Amino acid sequence: MIILGIDPGTAITGYGVIRKEDNNKFVVLGYGVIRTDSKQESAQRLGVIYKSLRDLIDEFNPCCLAIEDIFFNKNVATALAVGQARGVAMLAGVHSKLPITEYTPLQVKIAVTGYGRAGKDQVGYMIRVILGMAEIPKPDDAADALAVCLCHGYNSHRWGEQT
Repeated sequence: MIILGIDPGTAITGYGVIRKEDNNKFVVLGYGVIRTDSKQESAQRLGVIYKSLRDLIDEFNPCCLAIEDIFFNKNVATALAVGQARGVAMLAGVHSKLPITEYTPLQVKIAVTGYGRAGKDQVGYMIRVILGMAEIPKPDDAADALAVCLCHGYNSHRWGEQT
C-alpha cells in the first residue's frame, strides 16, 4: 500500500510518500514541501498546491491520501488559510479517485510517539527511527507529512491488501 500524507499550509505544504509492506514495515518513497510565493494572490498559491499534488499523485500512484486535520488556532486568518490548503489537497485526491482519511494532530502524535503532546523534535526523531532514515527529515512540514503517513499506515488495516 502506498500512502500520500499531507501536512497542509498555504505557504508550505508538506508531503510524504511511504509504502507499507506486508510485514508492517514502512519504506520512504519520497518527501518534501510545496512552497508558494507570498507575493502571489491566494488563488494562485492554491493553484500551485493543487497542481503540485496532482503531479505527486501521478508520480507515486498512491492508493490513498491521509491529511492532517485543522487544529484549533487562535489566529483565525491562519486557520482559514490552512483550511483552504486542506480543501485544495482533498480536491486533488478526489479528482484522482483516492480515498481520503483525516487525522488530528493528536492522533498523529500518539501514533508516532505514543504521546499526544509530543514536540516537533520528538516527532522528527521518531520518524527517523521508525523509517530507518539517516537524518531527521527537514523541514518540519515534511516530517509531519511522513508522520501522517505512518499514522494512516498504523490505522489502515482494512486497506492492507491494496498495493
